Amino acid sequence: MRILGIDPGTGILGFGVIDYIKGKTTFVDAGVIKTPVKQEDSERLFTIYEELESLIKEHKPDVMAVEKLFFIRNITTAMSVSQARGVVLLAGKQHKLKLYEYTPLQIKQAVTGYGKAEKSQIQEMVKVILGLKSIPKPDDAADALAAAICCSASMR
Repeated sequence: MRILGIDPGTGILGFGVIDYIKGKTTFVDAGVIKTPVKQEDSERLFTIYEELESLIKEHKPDVMAVEKLFFIRNITTAMSVSQARGVVLLAGKQHKLKLYEYTPLQIKQAVTGYGKAEKSQIQEMVKVILGLKSIPKPDDAADALAAAICCSASMR
């Protein structure tokens, strides 16, 4: 099973692709989709949509794991991330992907075994679980891989 993990954001959206076959999790790809800060929201969302379309067509995932919004102090940021999540969920549904959503707490627990793990602990475990030589960069890509790993853990 191929899993596309998403760490939603408007300025930077992280993605991570893993394969989960017979209890083994392997790295396929990871990175970010970036949009210019001064660009209109509609343009940024369209860029995210187009880039996701390309990723889905290239990697042909079976499922999509998306991090849920948990708590954001800045309402403007929350609205922006919510819009990006909407685009992500729409793209997933259009490609008939099974969608799974996880809170940051669920992702931390699945990856580290501890719901209050620090970002550095999560990144280190992503590296270990996927057998990588270094921690995936940028952070958003590592977070997306963590969401995908959480999904694979829930499939067990």
